[in-house]
Amino acid sequence: MRMRPTLSWTPTEDLSPGTTDPEPVADALGAGGVLVLSGAGISTESGIPDYRGEGGSLSRHTPMTYQDFTASAEARRRYWARSHLGWRTFGRARPNAGHRAVAAFGRHGLLSGVITQNVDGLHQAAGSEDVVELHGSLDRVVCLSCGALTPRRELARRLEEVNAGFEPVAAGINPDGDADLTDDQVGDFRVVPCTVCGGILKPDVVFFGEAVPPQRVEHCRALVRRASSLLVLGSSLTVMSGLRFVRQAAQDGKPVLIVNRDPTRGDRHALTRVALPLGATLTTVASRLGVPVDGDAA
Repeated sequence: MRMRPTLSWTPTEDLSPGTTDPEPVADALGAGGVLVLSGAGISTESGIPDYRGEGGSLSRHTPMTYQDFTASAEARRRYWARSHLGWRTFGRARPNAGHRAVAAFGRHGLLSGVITQNVDGLHQAAGSEDVVELHGSLDRVVCLSCGALTPRRELARRLEEVNAGFEPVAAGINPDGDADLTDDQVGDFRVVPCTVCGGILKPDVVFFGEAVPPQRVEHCRALVRRASSLLVLGSSLTVMSGLRFVRQAAQDGKPVLIVNRDPTRGDRHALTRVALPLGATLTTVASRLGVPVDGDAA
């Protein structure tokens, strides 16, 4: 039985319903030096669901934990079957207006950096540079024994070869790239080992229950120290991996601004929370600042 990670958050205080005025976000970006911290909500308009929003994947799906993955060969087999199928859809996702706006702000020198909690690579696909992938990326695979890194496309090819005819229809795709499959659909899916040492392969992402590498955390803390303000995009900030940077910015006296439809665990630290859709909001802000966004004419 898989243990459900502690992922929920219940407010202990009355929180503001948020504003529909994006002007504070425009003001912060206009001043420059903004550090972006993005979450799953920025990718929903690309067809990738978030965890906790309306229709979020946690209502039907328990994400893989590091403890389950490393302890059970059966758990790894189920994971790779579901992830292999999900990768086909996940890999076809394209950047949306929110990703393109962030890239445009970066090109115009308004950002000091981008930290993403997402593993989809869509910020880079939109043109953002020097993105810190806090939780890693699904397009890489790491061996837990020798540490060898290989492209996900190479693993996908190997899994296709040993699982010819594996074509189940998934009930849905989740933010971690995992497809919703029953045990019957998983069937006798075969997993392949590391080609270097024969060890266990894992996506190069931080699973629930796994710690973010300390050097990555410190790099993000340094980005917060250098930033003029922190702009959170599409994150509920439920887990500490992202919330700690909001707390750090607030403790340093730097403005924290949030664009997220629902209340977040970081609201009490924020100057404002804009409760509007991300793509339209960031496109509006870009227009006010005179920043052209790729795809505006599309």
